[in-house]
Amino acid sequence: MIYEMEKRENAASVFAGWEETMIWSCLQGVMGRIYATEKENPCSAVAMLGDFCFYAGKPDGELAAFLPEPQQRGFLIAVPQNRGWAELLEKHYGDSAKKVVRYAMKKEPDVFDRAKLEDIIGQLPSDYTIAPVDEAVFHYCKKEAWCRDLVAQFDDWQTYQRLGAGVVVKKDGSPVSGASSYSAYYGGIEIEIDTKEEYRRKGLASACGAALILECRKRGLYPGWDAQNLWSRALAEKLGYHFDYAYDAYEITFEAAE
Repeated sequence: MIYEMEKRENAASVFAGWEETMIWSCLQGVMGRIYATEKENPCSAVAMLGDFCFYAGKPDGELAAFLPEPQQRGFLIAVPQNRGWAELLEKHYGDSAKKVVRYAMKKEPDVFDRAKLEDIIGQLPSDYTIAPVDEAVFHYCKKEAWCRDLVAQFDDWQTYQRLGAGVVVKKDGSPVSGASSYSAYYGGIEIEIDTKEEYRRKGLASACGAALILECRKRGLYPGWDAQNLWSRALAEKLGYHFDYAYDAYEITFEAAE
């Protein structure tokens, strides 16, 4: 039997040493959930937040196949802690699981160069403006597919206002690019950056990222960054992050529940 862990701290040892902000969000009870086959002293566990699932500890076939609720979007990013978990995910999901490489960036709170970030923001063309994610922008993002992930993990504006942080670049009064908190934990956020397709390759993502990093530092938050691809890694390094290591993940698609 699989249990949702009420005492999340009981799973801390299973995830020990895994420096992933979304796991911290789950362990702290800020966002996400943790599931295991034992309530008190689990040797295996999965942390789930948004599209992400992190499988840790002793590989367990029941947990590898577990989905706690209907997945409306029909998409998961599964991250195995070791090869044993990877083999179980491959076996269960088969051709539905696409193996990809992601890039972890080092977590170095004092690495950012304010002057460099301000210079990146200053390169924004004059017909674009930077603005914070306020209540109106929050609701706009909730409705628009291209930027929904900027706020998707926050149920309402009040929760986002309390836990999140974000900025958008506007053109003619409407958001066309944004950097925001995909998730939050005590002490920081995980950055999500999205740009409307027709406005890409104009430096907007760089400006948004720089502005959000500065805002996070002002508020005493750490802006975590996990790169989905080499483009995201290059953008992170432009903003001051340093590469840590590459790791395998699985993008899993399946028929969404109605």
